[in-house]
Amino acid sequence: MLNIKKQISKLYASSVLGNLSLTGAWVAILAARGYSLVEIGLAETVFHIISLLFEIPSGVLADVFGRKNMLLVSSIMRMIGNIIMIFSCNLFMVCTSIAFQALSYNFSSGSGDALAYDSLKTVAHEGYYEKYASNQLIIYRLCSGVSTLCAGFALLIGHKLAYSTDVCMCIVQIGLLMTLQEVRIGEERGNCQENMIASIRRELITCFAESISFLKSAKKAILLMFCNSLVGAVDILLLFFLQAKLPEAGMPNWALGFSLFFMEMGGILGAKAILWFKKVRYRSVFMVTVFLVFTGVLIEHSGMYIVMTIGGFIAALSDDALQVRTNTILQDSFPSEQRATLISIESFTFSVIMIVLSPLAGIMFSHW
Repeated sequence: MLNIKKQISKLYASSVLGNLSLTGAWVAILAARGYSLVEIGLAETVFHIISLLFEIPSGVLADVFGRKNMLLVSSIMRMIGNIIMIFSCNLFMVCTSIAFQALSYNFSSGSGDALAYDSLKTVAHEGYYEKYASNQLIIYRLCSGVSTLCAGFALLIGHKLAYSTDVCMCIVQIGLLMTLQEVRIGEERGNCQENMIASIRRELITCFAESISFLKSAKKAILLMFCNSLVGAVDILLLFFLQAKLPEAGMPNWALGFSLFFMEMGGILGAKAILWFKKVRYRSVFMVTVFLVFTGVLIEHSGMYIVMTIGGFIAALSDDALQVRTNTILQDSFPSEQRATLISIESFTFSVIMIVLSPLAGIMFSHW
């Protein structure tokens, strides 16, 4: 019998462990190590190239072999990436570490949400999912904010010790994930205990084909994925490069962490506020949030670090509000058997957009 409260609580706790880190301001850490914004933009591009290649396969694997198992793989990939970063001494090693961080993101991006939704569906509590999605974004923003708040401390102790603490967090997270309960709704897919390559290949192909078949008949879902990913990409790039640009605009080093934390709090407000507007049409929510995000972009070009911080706050607020509403609509429409795969396809569109925007943003901000 599934204890839904424990299941959801463990997923929340796993998110805390996965997002709370001394290395949250990784752009600032790399900049302090002497890497240019162009090189940092290249590292970000590597992240999204790997995501592009492995996002959909990771979702298919989650649907076939279990969401819990893929969450465990995600933590292992993150730990490997942290260890490589500890010993990194050139851009190649940095990019290799980033690649493993991308794999970690791939294996967790669809698995956690899919496991949560189907767990809630098992006990007929699907209506709670929007609040769950909101809470997860709040956890992400809060932990990211705390992590960036520690930016000064991370720079003080050095990247090796900072990433070593991340390795310890991964070990604790793996122990927690092992206590989760796997949930299956609908047809069971094959017997994963079989050591038959043909059987495994057949299950993977079937799952992917069924997901594509669903998307062919759900053009609205594709549009939602693309629009949400584009808005999210603009917001994330702004917050990333502000880590390096705020000090150049005159912000004191001691204030950088507080500024980044304040911007993350904008996301928390957005994720919570959207729950108050459940009756507002999606089109209206989209138009308002897009306007506010690009208002934030314009504000970033003021050159005044206090005003730039406000712009980041506005962009984060709008992005997370749109993310919660979009995520809920998509989850309600996705078939359970292909849920992780379809979520991964959404992340795939995000990676495509980021591959294009990341190097452009790096060049733009380096000359700003």
